[in-house]
Amino acid sequence: MNQIALVVGSSGIVGSNLAQELLSQGWTTFGLARNPKTDVPGLQPVAADLQSPESLQAALADIAPTHVFFTSWMRQETEAENIRVNSAMVRNLLDVLSPKKSVQHVALVTGLKHYLGPFEAYAKDGFLPETPLREEHPRLDMENFYYAQEDEVYAAAERDSFTWSIHRPHTIIGKAVGNLMNMGTTLAVYASICKETGRPFRWPGSEAQWNGLSDVTDARVLAKHLVWAATTEAARNEAFNVVNGEYFRWNKLWKQLAQYFGVEAIGYEGSIQPLEVELANDGPLWQQIAEKYNLAEPNLERLASAWHTDLDLGRPIEVMTDMSKSRQLGFHVYQRTDESFFDLFEQLRKDRLIP
Repeated sequence: MNQIALVVGSSGIVGSNLAQELLSQGWTTFGLARNPKTDVPGLQPVAADLQSPESLQAALADIAPTHVFFTSWMRQETEAENIRVNSAMVRNLLDVLSPKKSVQHVALVTGLKHYLGPFEAYAKDGFLPETPLREEHPRLDMENFYYAQEDEVYAAAERDSFTWSIHRPHTIIGKAVGNLMNMGTTLAVYASICKETGRPFRWPGSEAQWNGLSDVTDARVLAKHLVWAATTEAARNEAFNVVNGEYFRWNKLWKQLAQYFGVEAIGYEGSIQPLEVELANDGPLWQQIAEKYNLAEPNLERLASAWHTDLDLGRPIEVMTDMSKSRQLGFHVYQRTDESFFDLFEQLRKDRLIP
């Protein structure tokens, strides 16, 4: 039977990698976004606004997906607005697809804010969970747009009798331009600026993150996990953590990243040094670097999301994520984290996004 995927958020860091994985496995794949990618061979672009049921109705009139992969969100000023907007986006899409009776499975990508709290209370004292983080941890007693998105999926699944999976990655490492949460590219841009100016590559985060154990999620691993869960009987109607499968310490990896770029690594020196402050005035400098090296993206803000990197690296606890649930059900993909970063850096250079 023909498997027809609708990747929602196909221009993002998760969606673009997922689309390529699905296409490589022979799926008919549609990529929905406000400005969908047209540079992925085989991906059929769908331009639509998730906040507009009318836009979705028109864009999806002739499309009846069997599998929906929801990888999109929009950042708002408050968590109340995050909840209102992001839950509506999920609801609007599933409501428009409901009459088609074609959907067999819906996968939703959220993240570790499920355990660590929303932006307004992220990893604050009083809300710190035990680590390693496990899927059975209860929801925090606070509003969170991830919970609201999940509840929309659960309600539609009950109404339309499809199965679902929830995917909770840690920091996602992979290529994307214009992405709101992109640590790998942010650090590559920061290191490139340090290389050009002779500034040290200074650790921006907390002592706990510098010395503690951590993990991340390669976007390619997440893509394989999404397809696995959508096609594996035992993985239906389950929530999963998704990480590379190894732990590391930033105090070693930071030096490896610095060595890759040929810059001086400076570790934790007693206080947090926010990257958002470090890069605040570097927009014009990046334009000069882009012109000098003929780079494809001269807008620093389209590449670097320092605010989110600061959130992750500034946490007051080490954060490790348990993957045993997926392993027990048969998902055994593993990825070395240093290679995740180095592969990304090579791709960014190939695509002329960093010097």
